Amino acid sequence: MHNKLPAGFYRGTDVVAIARNLLGKQLNTCFGDDYTAGIIVETEAYCGATDRACHAFGDKRTARTEVMYATGGVAYVYFVYGLHHLFNIVTNKEGAADAVLIRAIEPVAGLEVMQARRGVAENDKRLTGGPARLTQALGITVADNKTSLTGDKIWLSEGRYYPGNEIVATTRIGVDYAGTDALLPWRFFIRGNNYVSK
Repeated sequence: MHNKLPAGFYRGTDVVAIARNLLGKQLNTCFGDDYTAGIIVETEAYCGATDRACHAFGDKRTARTEVMYATGGVAYVYFVYGLHHLFNIVTNKEGAADAVLIRAIEPVAGLEVMQARRGVAENDKRLTGGPARLTQALGITVADNKTSLTGDKIWLSEGRYYPGNEIVATTRIGVDYAGTDALLPWRFFIRGNNYVSK
C-alpha cells in the first residue's frame, strides 16, 4: 500500500490551509478484500466554534459532534436526510473541532467495486462526484466514525500534485443559513476536473 500521510499532517492549526492541501491527496479504503481509492478533487473547510456553518459552532457538544473535538487525524462520518453518509477529516489539536468535508474524488483503484456499490455503470461525476456518492463508492458509513486515518481501513497517501493555478477557491455549498460565514471562500476544487460535484 502507499505511504500513509503522517498524523502530524492533520494536526495543523489552519483548517483552511489543510482543506486546500488535501486536494491531490489519495483517499484509500480497505474493507475485507475490497481496496478502493481516489484522488481528492473537492473539499470544504469548517472552522470549529467560530464558524456558523460548522456543526460545532458555539462549542456545541453532542453525541454527533463529540468526535470533532478529538485530536486531528480521525474520521467524522455523519448521516444526513436519513440517507447519506458524509466523510470529514478532523484536524487541529484536541478541543478545536475543525474538520474538512471531502466532497469529490477521482477514482484510481477498485473501479468495479465502486460501480457495484453505487449501482452505476459510468465512471464519471455520478460515481464519486459529491460527498454522499464518494462515501458509498468507498464503502464508508457512520460505522466508520472515529476511525483513525493512520490505520488500515481508511487512510490518505500522496497522490497528485496540482499547481496553484489549477485550484479554485469559492463559497461552500448548502450553508446559506450561516450568515456572513456562508460567504467565506472555504470550498476548494480542481479546475476543470470532471468529478467536481457542482
